[in-house]
Amino acid sequence: MIIEAARLSLLNLFAAETRAVFWKVLGLTILVLVGLWLALRQTFVSVIWPWFAIYLPDVPDWAGWLTFLTAILAGVGLALALALLIAPITALIAGLFLDDVAEVVEKRDYPNETPGRAMPLGQAIIGSLQFLGVVIVGNIVALLLLFIPGINLVAFFLVNGYLLGREFFEFAAMRFRPPPEARAFRAKHRSTVFLAGLLIAGFLAIPIVNLLTPLFAAGLMVHLHKLISRRDPAFASMR
Repeated sequence: MIIEAARLSLLNLFAAETRAVFWKVLGLTILVLVGLWLALRQTFVSVIWPWFAIYLPDVPDWAGWLTFLTAILAGVGLALALALLIAPITALIAGLFLDDVAEVVEKRDYPNETPGRAMPLGQAIIGSLQFLGVVIVGNIVALLLLFIPGINLVAFFLVNGYLLGREFFEFAAMRFRPPPEARAFRAKHRSTVFLAGLLIAGFLAIPIVNLLTPLFAAGLMVHLHKLISRRDPAFASMR
């Protein structure tokens, strides 16, 4: 079921019907990442580097090597910080475009079924901000665990798999169900949703490809919600 949902989501990525949403999601994701990169770089140059400029002149012959090493470490640190911010960015952008993606998927793959309803704008914004906050906190925990050998990579997948799986699925479910019912439905199928979330985390870990994570994750969970609902008639109170 998860594999089928992932296959359909990948097909949707490059479908003609998805093209407009594809470019909006990709363009906004790149724009936000570039803005964050410039902000992080400027913060380093303005706040951290002056400290080295004050103390390095007093260091003898190896000062040049220390400056060079510091520049390399700074570049690695900025890249790592940006990589960790991709998950929160994905959460924010997904909240803005989930309904657009869902509408395209439902029209393309489920034309004979009742379409879902877009969440009210206020509810969507609040949900996106809450989701953003949760993902930021989760990734701070994952960042702290990066310093523990053998746990760092596992922590990244577990934290993002759980958070992204939970929130994307509930977003998709709330197009058809009231929020309390959507959360209860996700809780009942938590294992399946978590495994699908791990798939999203894996997608997120692939450089360049991860720019399309919001589009892939939204499509994946729309399909997964449809597939699970068909197999769970006792919980199929889709409005």
